[in-house]
Amino acid sequence: MLAGRFRVLASSIRLNLRYIGWVMIGWICRIGAAEVNGLGKLFCLVAALWSLWAMPATAGPVDEVTVVTAQARHRFQVELAVTPEARAEGLMHRRSLAADAGMLFIFPESARQSFWMKNTLIPLDMLFIAGDGRIMHLHHNAQPHSLAPIGSKVDVTAVLEINGGLARRLGIHVGDLILHPSLQRRR
Repeated sequence: MLAGRFRVLASSIRLNLRYIGWVMIGWICRIGAAEVNGLGKLFCLVAALWSLWAMPATAGPVDEVTVVTAQARHRFQVELAVTPEARAEGLMHRRSLAADAGMLFIFPESARQSFWMKNTLIPLDMLFIAGDGRIMHLHHNAQPHSLAPIGSKVDVTAVLEINGGLARRLGIHVGDLILHPSLQRRR
């Protein structure tokens, strides 16, 4: 619980730093040459652009997901991608992902879903989930920057993305159960 609150706070800080970056860029664009010399403007511009590039915003609220396998329960703190914009952005431009983190893509209706890895910098495992929470398909170690489509093969209502290779290390298989309120409502 505390870890989840910390992640929400960290996400909030990242969003605020991105906002500050935009404010700094606006300030640089409006400030007169007499107020700050060229080197000062350059420094501010570089700092503002760094804050926008280095700290990606989260897609949405952070929540907990539990993966129930035959041997154990594994908890993940996940960003929820529930809007079309958040689902389109996904985990693009992320340089790393905590071992217990991920992103849960929640779709309004059950359908076949397809993903790609364009602008994604880290390998990911994709768990395609039916409305009752069962894992219907697993794609292991999706390769960064790949434009090859990765499909669900069956209708699903959610997809969980976690670090590449983690599903195998944790013994997660097709048929295992994902626990999250968005899935429990659909049982």
